[in-house]
Amino acid sequence: MNPKAESKYAVTRLRGIKSWAEDDRPREKLLMKSKKALSDVELLAIIIGSGNATQSAVELARDILTSVSNNLTELGKLNIAEMMRFRGIGEAKASNITAALELGRRHRLSEGLSKQVIASSRDAFEIMAPIIGDLTYEAFWIILMNRGSRVQRLLPVSEGSVAGTVADPKKIFKMALDHHASGVVLCHNHPSGQVNPSMADQRLTRKCKEAGAFLDVPVIDHIIVVNHKYFSFADEGLL
Repeated sequence: MNPKAESKYAVTRLRGIKSWAEDDRPREKLLMKSKKALSDVELLAIIIGSGNATQSAVELARDILTSVSNNLTELGKLNIAEMMRFRGIGEAKASNITAALELGRRHRLSEGLSKQVIASSRDAFEIMAPIIGDLTYEAFWIILMNRGSRVQRLLPVSEGSVAGTVADPKKIFKMALDHHASGVVLCHNHPSGQVNPSMADQRLTRKCKEAGAFLDVPVIDHIIVVNHKYFSFADEGLL
């Protein structure tokens, strides 16, 4: 095709796209506008690529998101088998969705770690939310700090079930001492969606606070992560 013909073809194609139904052109919308112009449904439709015999990719994406109340965190909790319950979603498409969500999670984690300095509970939450915020089981992690409030390491302590996990103060402070930490932020999630601390959470926090004071490795905060929310013991005056 010569350059003039190719240019004419491109113009005709763009004019034609504008007359298409919205459900038929999320990818073209991305190319002509920007990624921020697309809704969650349209972005998911691009990942899916095609619909089924009765639905466009956008309609199928809308059904999937509706099933999780349009909550991307809840979408991230679906496993491959659960996604494949939707007509038109096979193993390959389910894998594409899972991979895209995991890439987004890692991107958020990279953004959080780039801060390095924890000056508030919000900083700690933004670091930990991509790691434990959408887990379907309870996990306990610690953020180790140096004297300048800079992050040294993020370390997993324990994993449990939906109901809870056991975090041993002896293990927590052995890890802190092994890495010569000057302070520690305790972090865990509540898959139940209940953001307030349990009595067990409060007892553990008191034990760790006492141990940290004795070892000169103070507990700076204990945050409970629930999706896009969190509870801070320090902010609530419980440390």
